[in-house]
Amino acid sequence: MSAAVAGGTGGSGPPFAHASPAQIRTALTVEDAAAFDQHWLAVMRRATESLDLTELFDALEAWRRVAWLSTAHGHDRYRQMLSDARERVRTGGEPEGTVSWDQLMAELGPGE
Repeated sequence: MSAAVAGGTGGSGPPFAHASPAQIRTALTVEDAAAFDQHWLAVMRRATESLDLTELFDALEAWRRVAWLSTAHGHDRYRQMLSDARERVRTGGEPEGTVSWDQLMAELGPGE
C-alpha cells in the first residue's frame, strides 16, 4: 500500500482519514469494491436528489474504515477475519484457541 493510498490527501490522522473515493476503492478487495460501487452510486443518486451530502460523507467514513481494515494485514487476512466473524455469529462460539481473560491472567501469574 502506498503512502498516497494509505493517507489520502492531507496525510494526518489514521490511515485513509482523507482518502478519496477512488483511493478507497483501490484499497478494497474485489468483493468489497463491487459492494462499494453499488453503495456509492445509490448514495450519489440520493445526494443529487436531496442536495444533502450527509449520507455521502457517512458512507465515505464507513468505507474508509473498511479500506483500512482490508489493507492493515492484507486482503487474505481480511477475508479470513470476515470468515471467522461469520462462523462465530453462526455458531455463537469462540474461535479455536481462544482463552478467557481470567484464564489468561492465571497463566501469566501475579503482576508485579
